[in-house]
Amino acid sequence: MDIINTINDILWSYLLIAILLGAGLYFTIRLKGVQFRLSGEMVRLLLNSGTNRQHSESAPIGHRRISSFQAFAVSLASRVGTGNIAGVGIAIAVGGPGAVFWMWVVALLSSANAFVESTLAQLFKVKGKNSFCGGPAYYIQKGTGRRWWATTFAILITITFAFAFSSVQSNTIAIALHGSFGWSRMWIGIVLTALTLLVICGGIQRIARINEIVVPAMALLYIALALYVIVVRIEYFPHVMKMIFENAFGINQAVGGSLGMAMIMGVKRGLFSNEAGEGSTPNAAATATISHPVKQGLIQTLGVYVDTLIVCTATAFIILCSGMFDSGLTGIELTQAALSEEVGIAATVFVAIAIMLFGFTSIIANYYYGENNLDFIHRSRHCRYILRISSAALVMVGSVVSLDIVWTLADITMGLMTLCNIAAILVLGRYARLCLDDYLSQLRQGKDPVYRKETIREIADQTECW
Repeated sequence: MDIINTINDILWSYLLIAILLGAGLYFTIRLKGVQFRLSGEMVRLLLNSGTNRQHSESAPIGHRRISSFQAFAVSLASRVGTGNIAGVGIAIAVGGPGAVFWMWVVALLSSANAFVESTLAQLFKVKGKNSFCGGPAYYIQKGTGRRWWATTFAILITITFAFAFSSVQSNTIAIALHGSFGWSRMWIGIVLTALTLLVICGGIQRIARINEIVVPAMALLYIALALYVIVVRIEYFPHVMKMIFENAFGINQAVGGSLGMAMIMGVKRGLFSNEAGEGSTPNAAATATISHPVKQGLIQTLGVYVDTLIVCTATAFIILCSGMFDSGLTGIELTQAALSEEVGIAATVFVAIAIMLFGFTSIIANYYYGENNLDFIHRSRHCRYILRISSAALVMVGSVVSLDIVWTLADITMGLMTLCNIAAILVLGRYARLCLDDYLSQLRQGKDPVYRKETIREIADQTECW
């Protein structure tokens, strides 16, 4: 365990933070603040992203179309999970209130990374058996021609999401349900494992249908509860904001956590939650049937805002308004205790249910990321069966093992795949910029933008779906 912790510390001691935020700043400047200036276009696209409204002329006959909104819901399901509720609790408990500020910073800057990676995923997507598929492994292979690089990423994301992150989700679900209802964590794990197998055997279509219903409904209910807490404790709100900004820059060390710890925990837990630049959400973004790559890039960028600036912030305000952030509790137990303090014991039951639904939808979305990349490495029915059984087994293991072990392993694998993906989007980012220029040019002409492979001639042969 000491060796694992040392590796984790080296990886996250500013190296990955500097690379992640540096790439976000670079793309923010290079794309002229696309994540800010086109925020209205993001909302418009999302509202028009029903199953049949957006389409791609190249959608093959017989494909079961995944709508832009369904792809957004799958990626949001992976984003909005235990990281928003338990992860924020860990960040505040360890890094202090200032960690919230750094979560905001990483969301605002790394959302530019999210735009680039999801646009590239759409640009280089391929025709799978039942739907489009793609992601970093695919755009690395097609954009750079380096199979070893693409395979390395595919292995890392399969380990990270199908195994490590699914264990994190089941771990937090088990803790929440055991704390609220006293249920055995082993039996919780058994039920979760069975449900996981039931859903993932239905493929991306079943995963998308479940996520597009459950995730928005639970997110709205959770946000409503947070707003209630803020309204009830509105007189305490200015003090909460003061704590966040003072602690973020190490002005008031007595509040808890140094500048370094606040920054590390804020960025680490923020990245775990919103996944921007990590290379995960492009796997979902690539499945959408849509007329221009930039459309899905913008919609996925909006997902970063929903995840961090809304859902994570809601959890942070619940904890900080309660005044329990320095109580010695951490993770999901801290969030439950804070809500119980503000709303009553019934709130802990709600959090347990929310964690169960958020966490479960994350597990099935995480599995898809693993399957998508396993197919890239080697498309085989037998390999897919092995992945399903192995992923389900890790859900079971995660339900009963130590929280620290699960989170540390997830941090390490997440860090390695993020480094791999950031390097790729820095190399290929100019294609996303050219796509954006084409999109804006068509918008100015009053057109509904449609992408043609001839737009970027040097990669016309690699963009087979346009």
